[in-house]
Amino acid sequence: MFESHFNKMSCDQNRGFSEEYEDISMVGSEQTCKAAVTSQNMVKNRFTNVLPYDWSRVKLTTINDDSDYINANYMPGYGNNARQYIAAQGPLPSTVNDFWRMIWEQRAHSVVMVTNCSEGERVKCEQYWPLDYTPCTYGNILVRVSSEKKEGNWTLREFVVTNTVTSEVRSVKHFHFTAWPDHGVPDGTSTLIQFRGLVRQHIESCGSAGPTVVHCSAGVGRTGTLIALDVMLQQLEKEKTVGLTTYVQKMRLSRPLMVQTESQYIFLHQCILDSLKPKLGKMQEEPLYENVDTIYVNATALKEFHSANKNG
Repeated sequence: MFESHFNKMSCDQNRGFSEEYEDISMVGSEQTCKAAVTSQNMVKNRFTNVLPYDWSRVKLTTINDDSDYINANYMPGYGNNARQYIAAQGPLPSTVNDFWRMIWEQRAHSVVMVTNCSEGERVKCEQYWPLDYTPCTYGNILVRVSSEKKEGNWTLREFVVTNTVTSEVRSVKHFHFTAWPDHGVPDGTSTLIQFRGLVRQHIESCGSAGPTVVHCSAGVGRTGTLIALDVMLQQLEKEKTVGLTTYVQKMRLSRPLMVQTESQYIFLHQCILDSLKPKLGKMQEEPLYENVDTIYVNATALKEFHSANKNG
């Protein structure tokens, strides 16, 4: 039924989507952001209108009167996991050390970056990992890039992360999607769906490790779209249903402006629609391609048998 729902919502220049998106625009906005607006913490926010709600914000442990503040919120995932992700702003030069402290303290095994450091001559995010293979220290965290693999639309990196106080060493995977314009949407759905598949595969291989950190520049638009896509595709796979509007509302109760634009909201629906299409095709094709070698042999033999019978 999803395709007919999508077509109905798209009518009249996406009128249905516009109305639905408008309905959720103010969800969560009455909640407090007191920690974000103290004089000590204001300078740590990239944007004055994207501030983490107090109740769901990630708190850093405090050492030597350090602030516990970072512009990031826990985000609910699929099922009962209320802290499956952390949605964060892209680090500023002054918050890179805090960002690594959060990754360490939260035991994050993967960081998903859905922005470039600079876009259209504007800095969107401070580069928070070493420029080359020379290790860098961020506060008490030493980071070394152990591998980097560049693809057309993304780069995958492996970081070896060492706590210089305790000497504990961990591995953190960095998924960097490079083909997504700010406020806009990628050119097609397939690249983001594939990228999400790589992230999901890694999350599941890590079992019950800490939350996955997802960030763009503000940590709400592209970040919200990717998290929503991951959760919706899990729901689709496990329940054969999709509750996208309900989930975006749930996200907005945890962090403001998640899925920041109407075009991102529509793009999410398009991703789900396009994810369903290959499944339908696959269901029809599976019997033919199940065991390629024998099937092709059998298919040829069957054809010959039918044509012999026809001719006979």
